[in-house]
Amino acid sequence: MAEHPASTSGPVSRFAHCAAVVAVALVVASCGSRSSVSPRATSATHPVQQGPVKVLYAGSLIALMGNHVGPGFTRTTGYQFVGIAGGSTALANEVKGRLRRADVFISASSSADLTLEGAADGAWLSWYASFATAPLVLGLNPHSRFARQMRTTPWYDVITEPGFRLGRTDPNVDPKGALSAKAITEEAGLAHNSALLGLLNDEGDIFPEETLVGRLQAGQLDGGFFYSNEAKAAGIPSVPLGILRLEATYTITVLNGAPDRDGALKFVEFLLGPIGRQLLITSGLSPMVPPESVGSTPPASLGGVFRRP
Repeated sequence: MAEHPASTSGPVSRFAHCAAVVAVALVVASCGSRSSVSPRATSATHPVQQGPVKVLYAGSLIALMGNHVGPGFTRTTGYQFVGIAGGSTALANEVKGRLRRADVFISASSSADLTLEGAADGAWLSWYASFATAPLVLGLNPHSRFARQMRTTPWYDVITEPGFRLGRTDPNVDPKGALSAKAITEEAGLAHNSALLGLLNDEGDIFPEETLVGRLQAGQLDGGFFYSNEAKAAGIPSVPLGILRLEATYTITVLNGAPDRDGALKFVEFLLGPIGRQLLITSGLSPMVPPESVGSTPPASLGGVFRRP
């Protein structure tokens, strides 16, 4: 390549030459500075993305986890949230069968946690904590021809009407399904209503937990059993189950062998801390303060959330 000599004499030429040298030095210094800064030091207000933290959770918490807790956890900590919803018992069975690997398990009943305890069941958890409750209610399709009747007549008389399309979950894979079956059985005895017991033999009204809200909203059902927080989140009108007091008790644990144990502990700390507690209340859940731990002592890093503020 041909060279083009430039004169270095005169003040203008010397100034241009010095400016060019300074510009190059600044570029080099800038590049070196960016490469040497740790990502964690970039900004305290914008945490660097970490994770993902994989959370298995009861399908009745889809709105809460997907719309509020997951995004809030990421904004606050920088950890990516990956949530998988389903029936609590079914999710526990997938963990036991090594079909899913996860960091955190949230159930709607401690009965699912108990299936993961002990060496015979894989020792997937050493402790769990109950952190919130929500009553079981009967959600209504406001456009159903039974809607007005459901607001004025005992629920157990309406769901046995010819043509009424009821929705519930499988009691074998979901605690809400078990509670729904209990509601029907207990009310059948209280009301001396044998027609109610007949519903338990009809498997045509059993659907996956994560689809039940959508089916009712789409007009495929006249009513269905939900937890109060589900109904509130979806804008579904509901009626209480009379004198029956049946409720979900939500639990949380960090699974043994969690791929990202640090992230899992951060998630538990977030959900059971002040921000998470407010999200629970806003979503229609009743937080337990402090959460009640069962089993061995939770990790020391979580000590703060298990003490009464």
